[in-house]
Amino acid sequence: MTKKKITAESLFELYSVTDPHLSPDGDEAVFIRTHMDKKENKYVSNLFHADLKSGKVTQWTHGKGRTGQPEWSEDGAKVAFLSDRDGKNQLFVMPAAGGEAEQVTEFANGVSSFVWSPCGKKIWVNGTVKQGKTFTDKEDEKKDDKQPEPVRVTKMKYKADGLGLLPQDQFRQIGSVDLKSKEVTQFTEGDHQHSLNAVSPDGKHIIFSVNRAENQDFEFRGTLYLADAETKKETVIIDEEGYYGGAAFSPDGQKITFIGADRRLENATHADVHVYDIGSGTRTVLTESLDAPVGDMAVGDFQQGANAPAVVWAGNASLYFQVSVMGDVRLYYATLEGELYPATPEDEHVYGYDISRDGKTAIIAVSDPVNPGELAVQDIASGSRNALTSFNGEFLGGHELVKPEPIVFKGPEERDVHGWILKPAGFEEGKKYPLITEIHGGPHAMYANTFFHELQLLAAQGYGVLYVNPRGSHGYSQEFVDAVRGDYGNGDYGDIMAGVDYALEHCDWVDPDRLGVTGGSYGGFMTNWIVGHTDRFKSAVTQRSIANWISFFGVSDIGYYFSEWQHRAAMDNVDALWDISPLKYAADVKTPLLILHSEKDFRCPIEQAEQLFITLRHMGKETEFVRFPEADHNLSRNGLPNLRIERLGEITGWFERYL
Repeated sequence: MTKKKITAESLFELYSVTDPHLSPDGDEAVFIRTHMDKKENKYVSNLFHADLKSGKVTQWTHGKGRTGQPEWSEDGAKVAFLSDRDGKNQLFVMPAAGGEAEQVTEFANGVSSFVWSPCGKKIWVNGTVKQGKTFTDKEDEKKDDKQPEPVRVTKMKYKADGLGLLPQDQFRQIGSVDLKSKEVTQFTEGDHQHSLNAVSPDGKHIIFSVNRAENQDFEFRGTLYLADAETKKETVIIDEEGYYGGAAFSPDGQKITFIGADRRLENATHADVHVYDIGSGTRTVLTESLDAPVGDMAVGDFQQGANAPAVVWAGNASLYFQVSVMGDVRLYYATLEGELYPATPEDEHVYGYDISRDGKTAIIAVSDPVNPGELAVQDIASGSRNALTSFNGEFLGGHELVKPEPIVFKGPEERDVHGWILKPAGFEEGKKYPLITEIHGGPHAMYANTFFHELQLLAAQGYGVLYVNPRGSHGYSQEFVDAVRGDYGNGDYGDIMAGVDYALEHCDWVDPDRLGVTGGSYGGFMTNWIVGHTDRFKSAVTQRSIANWISFFGVSDIGYYFSEWQHRAAMDNVDALWDISPLKYAADVKTPLLILHSEKDFRCPIEQAEQLFITLRHMGKETEFVRFPEADHNLSRNGLPNLRIERLGEITGWFERYL
């Protein structure tokens, strides 16, 4: 049987399978399945249940909205989850034995996260509360004739991509809900953003993180507190600049684990696993000897709501967590005595997991370059696996996907650089093909051994695809990820171009006269930089890009500190920012350039694209500009389905025109 080639609209035929959670006895699991609804032009996600003994999988909710973050009660009798079926995310609880889900909250601004109390009679919740209001106070009714009002800004962090302007009088608070009476008790207060982490096994303490620094425009602190659930007395677990969170209690309640990254290398710093002993107040770093970041640093464009726990205890002396290393995201095992080793194999992306309480079984959500992702049950001791779901099996059986070939080559300074090459689908020996170089964002992220729809689509269209992890990428060493800071457009550019040279030398099927390049965010910056510094590429597509670091400083939601962190320069050194701005080199651009940008992108605002387009057109360059309404920086990953299809059509259409 001749297999079909993957298309842009294949996204409507595929399922995202995420967020697995084992029942307390380890015999059952719940998880989330998401698909794109073409008719409704939205994402639909529902709760599923799996009996691990029989392998039977059952759909538990059937709504047309979004459902997520399922969690079992301590006795395994109930499952709580969040759903936006009534507009904003609210908390629902349903019996595990069967029956309808009951809505527990009616919060004015919804619920962002929750944690069961071990007693099973109440649930701790996190949600946004307006000053002077409570969780349940309704917003003022909006009148049709209400006039627009000005917004006073007093903080530098006043907007955020995906959210827009941040309310100046709303703060994330923690509370609890009594399941029987539905009574809500607010636990935290004040003008700070509180993040609920965990509840102790005896229900007497909670852990939360909050930044109470006086100047939050510049002090990025992830202070973790252990608080008495009754008296609210707080004990500081850690109070340092950086990010700290994802805390979890050991089963005996004596220790707390969490992940964290300080600011030694700003946002390039590796995250580590920490363990805090409540009795002694001492803290140790379990992953100090591991030269790789804890967590999932993979970039992709398919999974929806892939929530993975930061760390999971298996007994009182061992833990599991994700590590991003050499293009893989693997599950690692560690003991308090210092053992540390991977528990899952190479060449895959573990993007979700849970561990049974006896530490013998793992349920994992796992993907690789030719599989969008499914759930499997793994025996920890032997490493053997049994597939639990196969939602994408029929699609994969009928479509041709291309397995990438890993490559390692030398960049500048003889530094090893890792990447992959995809041959075109239906590859024929002796035939010449165009090659497109894809560049990831971040820059502190990594291409991984995971499913990437856009790359497979380009291969299906008859292109070879080169994608590499240049310096600045995670997964190789702390020195490697830090090497890009203060060096944009130099060593990273050299790494990418060395990858192109490697492909031309080792792949005789690549047509050197038909090279294309594209990338988004940092990858968009690098695309702009490349076409201003070489004419080797015959076609380019820049997405959600940066063209002018001077204006980026003031217009991006992260500009004022990102520039200092990454370039070691601010507005008192505009010459340094201008020297690494692609706009400075616009006159040297000879490559036809398509500019794609979202109108509601607050991370790399659309003015970046506007400056680039007008400048290039004014100079008589070959360029076009496509604006995407109702879209933010994450258009390629979770934007409106129709706009995602249009975006992919623009990319493939531009390359078809010139390659």
